[in-house]
Amino acid sequence: MTYQRVVSALTIAGSDSGGGAGIQADLKTFAAHGVHGLSAIAALTAQNTRGVTAVHVPPLDFLKAQIDACFDDFNVGAVKLGMLANAAVIHAVADALEHYRPAHVVLDPVMIATSGANLLEDAALDALRARLLPLATIITPNLPEAELLCGHALGSTDDMHGAAKALRSQMSQAVLLKGGHLPGTQDIVDVYCDASGTREILHPRLALEGHGTGCTLASAITANLCLGMELHAACVAASDYVHAALLGSYRPGHGDVVVLDHFGAAATR
Repeated sequence: MTYQRVVSALTIAGSDSGGGAGIQADLKTFAAHGVHGLSAIAALTAQNTRGVTAVHVPPLDFLKAQIDACFDDFNVGAVKLGMLANAAVIHAVADALEHYRPAHVVLDPVMIATSGANLLEDAALDALRARLLPLATIITPNLPEAELLCGHALGSTDDMHGAAKALRSQMSQAVLLKGGHLPGTQDIVDVYCDASGTREILHPRLALEGHGTGCTLASAITANLCLGMELHAACVAASDYVHAALLGSYRPGHGDVVVLDHFGAAATR
């Protein structure tokens, strides 16, 4: 029997022992989209629905070995970047991307904890700006992350449009600025920006706190790019997918956050 060599999606991110975010959410999302998923674990977290209790960053040589193993054997159509804990990890990942040159890089800049604490040291933030932004096909910051990247507060959808344009000027193709943290809006407004300008993607705001929504959105975009969708369409479809996954969400632990229904949402695509 002859098998067709499929296109695979690679996630380079952190592991979530609670199964709701990180590598686990990424691989579920890839599978739900019918895309073969690969992973290189850049950090291991001990966490559940109540929070994170410990983080371990594997040796850089082991991270590089995981990335090399994926590119040496698989047809990697797109790469999703998630939690990269420090400047050394960011430089190692950037070196690998510059070497292998995947067609698409989706950067979810995990920089702010749910508590509001900054997860990245200044050196890591500088490395992200200098090394990863120029390599990214698209970056998907939430509002606090965009504020950190832009250096000022964002208090309205007009501010979001301006910030998306400013961030796009630092990189190659596009920005999807997520507006879930913007208070006082009936709908969640995400702002997509590419060379043609800005466009809004709207969904009704749900009265719940989802865990792993940012990871799922970025990995859904990654999967859609592997499936051949153009960038804006990939973002709209990914946003629709996350909304559907939230509608079917559930509480597997004792915390207040819900976990997305990745496979149930796939049936609505």
